[in-house]
Amino acid sequence: MLQFQPPGFGQQVIKTSLGAMAYYTPIASPWRVPRVSPSSDELPPLVFLHSLGGGSSAYEWSKVYPAFAHRYRVIAPDLIGWGQSAHPVKTYQVEDYFSVLTELLETFSSPVPVVASSLTAGITIRLAIRRPDLFKMLFLVSPAGYADFGADYGRNLAAQIAGIPGVDQIIYTLGAANELAVRSFLEQFLFADRSRLTQETVEAYLTSAQQPNAEYAALASLRGDLCFDLSLYMSQLTVPTAIVGVKLHALEQWQRGTDWQNFRRQSSGFGRSPRLGFCLS
Repeated sequence: MLQFQPPGFGQQVIKTSLGAMAYYTPIASPWRVPRVSPSSDELPPLVFLHSLGGGSSAYEWSKVYPAFAHRYRVIAPDLIGWGQSAHPVKTYQVEDYFSVLTELLETFSSPVPVVASSLTAGITIRLAIRRPDLFKMLFLVSPAGYADFGADYGRNLAAQIAGIPGVDQIIYTLGAANELAVRSFLEQFLFADRSRLTQETVEAYLTSAQQPNAEYAALASLRGDLCFDLSLYMSQLTVPTAIVGVKLHALEQWQRGTDWQNFRRQSSGFGRSPRLGFCLS
């Protein structure tokens, strides 16, 4: 949502097979703005992708990407079904995000670095396996598929209840589309230090959650429709990648199931590192 973006950032739109996808990018002072067109190569692009939880939008990265705007042409979309992008009434699947992300990344003339978090980071890994030509490198925060190592969130009671027709709408209205629910969600799950949660953040998430038909994408996440076992894909990733926020036990399981020596031979590295990088939490 434009009203929550940093000064000098504006909203632009790309057409996708699922509708218009809004994205935010520097368009005015104090940032260096392309003189020719948004697709010009005056500054290298850097893409930020938000997660897929209730109220998500590009706002998630809005306190981060201004720090890069003097060196990169920041592109931060509201993914389809979220924020101010189109909200088609449908049952969202992982393939939908593969499609719209591919359409976005194909607008660039060369591979681009991508920053992503959580389930979107997991989806980005799978897309990078399919289309490594689209990615220069990945920087991922806590990537997950939410069915990792056989622990499928979709089998949880909450996900099963969210799949009951009619009940799902009540759950969304009471549990995601009002200020009390949004604040509670942010305090319990996204902010380790509740004192850092601002009213602006609550309002940004609430505004996204209250967009017409916003419940369809959010409920797909809540029901577990997008879940997959990310550990089954990690050994296939060849794009240079840095990962932060990985739990130690998850890293150990990944290591047991992945041919890291082969991965390192194939990967040219993230920055100066010749291997996949991890920062443990």
